[in-house]
Amino acid sequence: MPAADRDYRPGHARMHRLLQGIHPRRPGLRIRIAGTNGKGSTAFMLAHALKAAGLKVGLYTSPHLRSFHERIRINGIPVDDMELRIGLEQIMPLALEIGASYFEVATALALQMFSREKVDVEVLEAGVGARLDATTAVDADMALITPIALDHQDWLGDCIEDIAREKAHVMDGCRWAIAAPQPDAAMSVLRSHRPGLQLAETDGDLPPLAAKGEHQRLNAALARAAAMKLLAEKAITADPSLLTQAIAGTHIPGRLQHVRWHDCDIWLDAAHNLHAVEALLSGLPALADPFDAIMIFTRKDRNLDAAVELLRPFALRLIGTGGTGFDAHYPDVTAALNGEMGRQHGSFLVLGSFTTVAAALQWLDIDG
Repeated sequence: MPAADRDYRPGHARMHRLLQGIHPRRPGLRIRIAGTNGKGSTAFMLAHALKAAGLKVGLYTSPHLRSFHERIRINGIPVDDMELRIGLEQIMPLALEIGASYFEVATALALQMFSREKVDVEVLEAGVGARLDATTAVDADMALITPIALDHQDWLGDCIEDIAREKAHVMDGCRWAIAAPQPDAAMSVLRSHRPGLQLAETDGDLPPLAAKGEHQRLNAALARAAAMKLLAEKAITADPSLLTQAIAGTHIPGRLQHVRWHDCDIWLDAAHNLHAVEALLSGLPALADPFDAIMIFTRKDRNLDAAVELLRPFALRLIGTGGTGFDAHYPDVTAALNGEMGRQHGSFLVLGSFTTVAAALQWLDIDG
């Protein structure tokens, strides 16, 4: 099994057992988000908008950067150690008995904490797929689908159609469903699953975004479409312009996150597949033209070889672990930073995974 999926076990039976043990309260509104890339960004933006509307918002995302606490946020604030300890003491005996996965325990913890805090709305980011994901073991009112591409093929299938079929199940039982623009093959599958599927408009008058990169405008458009649908359905009450400004003002950790270090501008992004890297390209010249170096470090079970040549026009040097496409080689991103940052000036992009970003933040001694 790929390392990325070591905490994924498909199926809802274990989640149902866990939930029977904690009896979480159903919030007034629950929103599920699936897709290949952009799930976390969309979730952060929508949660920020709903908080601006005066709601108490529980946000569950994965993976985390520096601390597990980041996965479970209430009104933007990660849960604290005591809350986690109390939750784990209640959940772990049954989790161990039934063989629940890491992700299933994390999902149950999030639902338990949201219940305890009596949140008004939950925003749940799916882990892998949707049909058998832990987050779809509970019902929801709204489903959002971000762009679909090839990823997690060992679990979801080797073609866009297969992956779309798995992710389409995020819409099951939901009153409202909205998708970002998709490849034709994916959209055909999604509309077959949900004929009334709404498509987010991407040519609206969104203001400039705090989240860098042109690709974030697609995520912002999906978050705004969701917020406006909730307004239209009277599920929330707020000034539409307030919701739009909240979405535009959302800062998202690990997605073209900017760090100023001495005289260096360092940009960190968790892009971990070809589709995610392609989404970054159009926005890179606005950050540096060119970068002094782009550092690409991903997990052993992934392959970003095709992305290397796409990134070459944007940097003087490409740095990675091996292969003929790199100008310098290091075993990992920490070694690369140690070796390349001695000049303490220039512009650098670090990408490849959340693990890569976390290691860079640790090197920089910055909380994610």
